[in-house]
Amino acid sequence: MQKNLGWSTREVAELAGTTLKTVRHYHNVGLLEEPERLPNGYKRYTFNHLVRLLWIRWLVGLGMPLARIAAMDESDEAVAKLFRTIDDQLAACIERQRDVRTELAAILRHRALIDLPSGFGDVTTDLSEPGRTFLLICSRVLEPAVLEALREVHKFPRSEVRREFDELTDEADDRYRQSVAERFVVEVVQEQQDYPLLRDLGERAASGEDPHLTAVLRRGAIELHNAAQLDVLRRMNAIVYPKGKVTTSPPTG
Repeated sequence: MQKNLGWSTREVAELAGTTLKTVRHYHNVGLLEEPERLPNGYKRYTFNHLVRLLWIRWLVGLGMPLARIAAMDESDEAVAKLFRTIDDQLAACIERQRDVRTELAAILRHRALIDLPSGFGDVTTDLSEPGRTFLLICSRVLEPAVLEALREVHKFPRSEVRREFDELTDEADDRYRQSVAERFVVEVVQEQQDYPLLRDLGERAASGEDPHLTAVLRRGAIELHNAAQLDVLRRMNAIVYPKGKVTTSPPTG
């Protein structure tokens, strides 16, 4: 019986369920030893090469980076530590995927939530378009704790005065604007008392101690509101900061 002379590169790649390019890459990074060559110059892979290749492919399938596979030849303790690290990474990935599925389910129920930042999938859908955009902006400049406070605030439907503010047009007269400002500021101040982090946010934006935050929120207020709404915001600021400390930042909703 003729002795098995082994497999070519293409054959061993097919047996391992991979490609020629991958096998060659494993050679280049030192994970797979080069086989001997026959007199005609062709490589011939042995059973041990195939076992090694299948082992590498199995580790890759578990999420092991190629750069770490070499550590598998080290002590049992090093190997165990490496697998625990991969397990922790997979657990975090699974948790993130669960969160994403929760958000997707909320969006499928309420299309408007697609405009909200990650983590706001359980807030009320009764938000104006500028309100959703404002929250999206906040997600880029505010700390997680402040965002959580905003999320709590927006679990509830808009109040009557908040709706009045959202529906303001430039035709609104001076008396009505002042009325909205006086009633709306009471609500905003109450929210800041209930959630001190929101009060701190307003003071930070007003003081300018964080120029980047102040600039983003002021620009957001200007871009998201019409002239009548900006006028009401200025009136609200005058009530809250009677000594002249002014911010054009929008209210939390």
